Amino acid sequence: MDFDPKTLTFNEQGLIPVIAQDASSQEVLMMAWMNAEAVARTLASGKVTYWSRSRSAFWVKGETSGHVQELVEFRVDCDRDCLLVLVNQSGPACHTNRRSCFYTGVQDGAEVTLMEPAP
Repeated sequence: MDFDPKTLTFNEQGLIPVIAQDASSQEVLMMAWMNAEAVARTLASGKVTYWSRSRSAFWVKGETSGHVQELVEFRVDCDRDCLLVLVNQSGPACHTNRRSCFYTGVQDGAEVTLMEPAP
């Protein structure tokens, strides 16, 4: 069966959440958004392309930083309202220069930093 992006459930802004996960380590790297065109561009190019809500523009991960996400696998959840991209991540995924955007934990009611920025 061929994949049809029209079967995805986008929100009122025409966006769908996307979780990026390292294909080798299985580490969750980040969450971002795609619109239908970003989905198509990602599948066509193999370079993960998001929709930047703040800039209202396409954002090819690593285009300016060099920290590219190469698509390994593209998955759709059971409700078709969330995506998972398994990627080969070069360099940090987070704009704070950390491997993952999920670097803050809550332990015993307090926030703790779980990973420092790359040197």
